[in-house]
Amino acid sequence: MKVLIVYDSRTGNTEMMANRVAKAVKENGLEAVLKKVDEASVDELPNVEALILGSPVYYGLPTGKIKTFIDESVKYHGKLTHLVGGAFCSAGGTHTGSETTILALTEAMLVHGMIVQGNPHGNHYGPAAVGAPDDKALEHCDKLAERVCNLVKKLNS
Repeated sequence: MKVLIVYDSRTGNTEMMANRVAKAVKENGLEAVLKKVDEASVDELPNVEALILGSPVYYGLPTGKIKTFIDESVKYHGKLTHLVGGAFCSAGGTHTGSETTILALTEAMLVHGMIVQGNPHGNHYGPAAVGAPDDKALEHCDKLAERVCNLVKKLNS
């Protein structure tokens, strides 16, 4: 079972989070397919069981490249209802749009009918880092991967 992790990163902070998510996916027994958005294709979506999107925060929203990936996914509208989804981001400061960025990514997944699980124990919508991810943010990346993997396993058993 595969988890596609698509991210954009300009400073390396979101990339550090993406790498941690991919590592945790593998530790949870699933195959992690890690791709920078420039290398990813929406044509991979029918061949995976989960999609996790990561983006830096730009003006309170995901980057244009991530938005383009989402826009191109319209060709699979109505065909991704079996996928589990998740999202994470990094921002330049506190109160700069982390939640709105993760919610924008999650909203696109919900429009596709994907299955997204929140976290009742903090970082409710998904992991968010301020600048370079600290140990706590990386721990939340692990927990995101674990939640996604657990759902994938339950849905595909």
